[in-house]
Amino acid sequence: MAERQSHSDDPTAHRQWNMLGACCLAGGIWAMHFISMLAFRAPVEVHYDVSLTILSLLIALGVAWLAMHSLERSNMRAHHCVPSAGLIGLGIILMHFVGMAAMETGARQYYQTGLLLASAAIALLTALTSLYLARYLRNGSGTLYQAMKYGASLLMAGGIVATHFTAMSAMTLVIPADTALRLPSGDNSLQLGLGIGFITLLISGASISAALADKKLQSKEHDLRRVSVLLSQLDQARASLQQAAHYDALTNLLNRRGFNQVFAERLVETQASENRLAVMFLDIDHFKRINDSLGHDAGDELLKVIAHHIKAATRSHDLVARFGGDEFCVVTSLNSRDEARHLAQRIMQRMKDPIDLGGRRMVMTTSIGISIFPDDGGTAEELLKHADLALYQSKDNGRNSLNFFNDSLKARASIALQLEEELRLALLEERGLCVHYQPIFDLRSGQVAKLEALVRWQHPQHGLLGPDRFVGIAEANGLIIDLDLWVLRHACADLAHLQRHGYDEVQVTVNCSAVTLSHDELPNEVEKALFHASLAPRHLELEVTENALVGDIQRTVSLLKRVRALGVTLSIDDFGTGYSSLAYLKRLPLDVLKIDRTFLQDVPGSQKDREIVQAIIAMAHTLHLRVVSEGVETAEQRAFLESHGCDYLQGYLLGHPVPLAELRPLLERLQRQSGRITPCCGTAQPGSPDLFAGNPGYRASASVARQGH
Repeated sequence: MAERQSHSDDPTAHRQWNMLGACCLAGGIWAMHFISMLAFRAPVEVHYDVSLTILSLLIALGVAWLAMHSLERSNMRAHHCVPSAGLIGLGIILMHFVGMAAMETGARQYYQTGLLLASAAIALLTALTSLYLARYLRNGSGTLYQAMKYGASLLMAGGIVATHFTAMSAMTLVIPADTALRLPSGDNSLQLGLGIGFITLLISGASISAALADKKLQSKEHDLRRVSVLLSQLDQARASLQQAAHYDALTNLLNRRGFNQVFAERLVETQASENRLAVMFLDIDHFKRINDSLGHDAGDELLKVIAHHIKAATRSHDLVARFGGDEFCVVTSLNSRDEARHLAQRIMQRMKDPIDLGGRRMVMTTSIGISIFPDDGGTAEELLKHADLALYQSKDNGRNSLNFFNDSLKARASIALQLEEELRLALLEERGLCVHYQPIFDLRSGQVAKLEALVRWQHPQHGLLGPDRFVGIAEANGLIIDLDLWVLRHACADLAHLQRHGYDEVQVTVNCSAVTLSHDELPNEVEKALFHASLAPRHLELEVTENALVGDIQRTVSLLKRVRALGVTLSIDDFGTGYSSLAYLKRLPLDVLKIDRTFLQDVPGSQKDREIVQAIIAMAHTLHLRVVSEGVETAEQRAFLESHGCDYLQGYLLGHPVPLAELRPLLERLQRQSGRITPCCGTAQPGSPDLFAGNPGYRASASVARQGH
């Protein structure tokens, strides 16, 4: 009952268990005392004073209530037990002596001091031991603890019995001489004692049974509460899983899965109401460069700011999601295409707000592609695909722009997909691809010093395709490394073939795309190509562009040093058009610098271009780099470069890219000129069928994609 009392949260139930426990304990103690007194036999007539007998019962109730009150304290400490045990022990002694004082006989009662003090000590020790054991065993569970609790109960009962009989032993009855003696006669003491004992046991048993039943009920109630808590935790876990499954952890926007679900519902609602909506794909311009230069943590912080900008530029009912990386999507209801345009422009304008990140202040831009329901598709898949195509159009148009989907984009995408499949097959079967070579002249000797290898594709339907028609597709679909290595192997083999015909001093120049430059196996692939062609490393030159160097510059420098350690020459292409040119010149293990053709187009007419070219040549020579000028198309340009100390010339004025079969006759003709550099038959750039007219989207920016110069 003390457990029920301490575990009860209801104040009323708490008080009820307190009183019931006190009644059971008091009834047990008092019944033991009264039955023991009834068992007492003396040669005199014995009666009991009713008022004192009732007082002894009330004292027992008070003692029991004090015991229950002490046991209800959840934070009962050792120092709390001593005063409580003292009061309980004194109460037990008082109850016994009041009960014994209720005896009315003709004899006088005398007490032995030693036994009287012993009974008091037993009572105090019993009370103190019981409280200590209750404190120790109250929170225990299991069979051992239960057995110990029963043992403690027996110990307390034994202590109270010992107190009673010790006190009885301390009493001596002195019968006066004039008192008539009388032998004990049969009376109803036995029946009365049995009746009191039975009633007491019945009450105590019923109370204990009620306590056990309540314990089971409370245990079930506890189980129900625990189940309720578990269900609540499961609901929270499910909500967390729902959040994790449908929302982006970084930006707290919908992720692709959550977007697909909500977009499907939004699309059904729009179809039912016959309204229109716009799907916008957003791609952050040059985000990879920021991520690579500042680190992924800074990139994550930047994405959070960008997500906030996009959310702030849209309306509350617009759907905003992050698909991964720097790709975002917005779905908005509208009445006209102009509304979509205005929203996209608002997003682009908000994106231009300065952002402070990593100690730098930067301005970001975004490219946006838009598709309209129902004009550009009736399903979520179609609308997303068409918005993606429009996004690529925006990126191809120079970024920081928006474009709506149109049918021509779909046609170009279909052609690109077909070319991708055919290019993959061409690389696998080595069928259709070929290498053309454009001569590079040494201005001092007038002889062909190098041959630049330029890939071509003899397509069965579209004819001869230049690299600007398919290299971009290779880059976008993971084929560019295979394509670059294919060109490398064939260029080495073709130069070895030329050397067997006497062209021992000619070098071959092979372009290296950004993706290939990040390929850890590039040095091994170069060494393997040289070995299989039996070509000396000094006859191979690898060209890299500045734009291809953007990213992990430490890794790039390490990779290029490994290539150069083989004995291969390295050159930087398109110099002046990329980023941090002077920093790259300082760190990269270069041998040759190539001036981009854009600086030569207006030479000698433009004074600024003349000064830029002169400065580049002077700087390169100061750094002990040889200089190649590409895109030479006029005699005036050649004369200008020659007068300012340029080392090598390349361009349509001097020679077009030709296949290997036409290369030997070309080299023989140039040898017969005895060192004189003369114009070839025309400077017009040979073209290939434009499969993507008006759309440069699938034309590569890597140097390998050049037509020639």
